[in-house]
Amino acid sequence: MSSTPQDRALASFAVYQRVEKGLAPLTISSYAGDLKLWAEFLAGREKTVLNAQREDLKDLVQHMLGHGMDSRSVARKLSALRQFYRYLLLDKLITHDPTLDIDSPKQWKVLPKALSQEETVALVESPSHGDAASTQSRFPQALILRDRAMLEVLYAAAMRVSELVDARVEDLKLDLGYMIVRGKGDKERIVPLGAPAQEALRDYLLNARPLLAGRRHAAELFLARGGHKLTRERIWMIVDQASKAAGRHASPHMLRHSAATHMVAHGADLRTVQTVLGHADIGTTQIYTHVALDRLQKVYAAHHPRARVHPPKAETE
Repeated sequence: MSSTPQDRALASFAVYQRVEKGLAPLTISSYAGDLKLWAEFLAGREKTVLNAQREDLKDLVQHMLGHGMDSRSVARKLSALRQFYRYLLLDKLITHDPTLDIDSPKQWKVLPKALSQEETVALVESPSHGDAASTQSRFPQALILRDRAMLEVLYAAAMRVSELVDARVEDLKLDLGYMIVRGKGDKERIVPLGAPAQEALRDYLLNARPLLAGRRHAAELFLARGGHKLTRERIWMIVDQASKAAGRHASPHMLRHSAATHMVAHGADLRTVQTVLGHADIGTTQIYTHVALDRLQKVYAAHHPRARVHPPKAETE
């Protein structure tokens, strides 16, 4: 089947990113996802990335914001499109850039949505051992154990969904209570795992993963049936299904933000949270500052001798 001009442009851009820009595979994959979203949006208008207009892009931005996407994510997608069209102009594949004069959404420094601790517990514990024991088939049991371990790890390690997809068995150091996480730019970090996550992982590795792997010698930690690699979309579906137990819609990214929020609320300093999350810049972690400030004020009020206003003494005649 012959490729279209749009397919060739997208493929050429991916090669440019890998060969000339030297970008990491994860970054290239992220760009590809953003461009796929744009191409699908345009297909609904019977257009392609090569003949898109400024109004199309403005409508996409409104569509994303109207469907609950936060302004940072929208701004990142716009940045990807700007770089794509800059490349097309330099390569003379287009004559105009639809991203010109498109303002990025305001970068509000607000705390991302987070679950309460009670909601988080309900979510991560929703695939239970009781469910597994009552299920006759071995494969449903294995999937329950896998999902429970994934949810525990997402929350315990505050991982991005892409990091969970690429996690390998060799990254686990269960005897030492931590795992190695490969983040953006292939940067590695060490993240501790709590007791529930360790227990769920041991159960999964012993009683579920061998069955899911079958005869395949897969390196990935979490597997689909047949030993295949899980997709990001499937993990989103698993978290969405589990969130029904919490009574509130949740996503993998919300679990990550919840982990950071709960750590700060229990006294963790921002540098520690930055390390766990894998933020390159402490400025990114500072969105959690007002959680830390709220705790600081409570501790101050409880322990500083002059934190409270004392009523004035009655005047004596």
